[in-house]
Amino acid sequence: MIDDFMSGVHRGASDAIATPRFPTVAGGKAGRLFGYVFAFCILPCVAFAENIKWEQLADGVAVSVWNPGEPCPAVPSLLAIEIDPDLARFAIHHYAHEKLAQPPTIEDWQKRTGHDVIFNAGLFRENFAYLGLLYKDGRSLGSRRHTTWQGVFVAEPVVSGVKKARVLDLAVEAFDEQHPPYQEAAQALMLLDRNRTIRVRQTGKRAYQTIIAETDKGRILVFKSRDVTSLYDIGRCLRDTLSVVRQAMAMDGGSSSDVLVSESLWQRDQQNENRLFWKALFGGNTSAHIPLPTVIGVSRR
Repeated sequence: MIDDFMSGVHRGASDAIATPRFPTVAGGKAGRLFGYVFAFCILPCVAFAENIKWEQLADGVAVSVWNPGEPCPAVPSLLAIEIDPDLARFAIHHYAHEKLAQPPTIEDWQKRTGHDVIFNAGLFRENFAYLGLLYKDGRSLGSRRHTTWQGVFVAEPVVSGVKKARVLDLAVEAFDEQHPPYQEAAQALMLLDRNRTIRVRQTGKRAYQTIIAETDKGRILVFKSRDVTSLYDIGRCLRDTLSVVRQAMAMDGGSSSDVLVSESLWQRDQQNENRLFWKALFGGNTSAHIPLPTVIGVSRR
């Protein structure tokens, strides 16, 4: 949750016209087990710029540590996950819908759901109510549309012949709340649109960030920054260095920014020093975790 951001919610903060109460002001610090120098020394395959070098963990799921480098001096390295929606399905989870007394941590969510990949969804209030549209199995979980946020991550369409997961831009695309075209949906902030326009302002506020992007080939990319940075800088970096990104949206940030890749995906017969380090990064062993009321899970079909 983003405490500083709450006043911006009631004042009608917009992802098109950012304010100082944007989700980049989140508090919380995530400790890291290893420093950047050590990471770069043992990870010669860290990906740079357009050439992200993916490590395939399973059908439909690949990971990388992407260092944008010189083109993006204000953006740190990011954990990156590539998901093929034709081979992996997405599911929304909210703690109240699952009749839990308190939100679990991402580790507890993984144990409970058994998903291969889990990452945090969008923003929430102090009482853990979700901010924006939230749908599971085609039914609204009770949250209302946010009038100024224009990004919606959708998955599992109700009709055949369309993409199985997308980033929708409500500025140019419709989402019928009475007859939702997708079973799973989570609204948040639009970051980069199909015209390569950055949809947030440069405020100077920095935090850990979680980003969902859709590529021109229909893959879904999930990024989590390994250090604090601004949404604007990430948006500019995606625009300038990753032409494959069609559009992107920002989920919750700060101490809520979290991703986890199940240990079961890392094949024991392929373990080496590099893979063990990546396994620690993606397994959540190098950072602290706070309870998350809403997460998005990924499982192989």
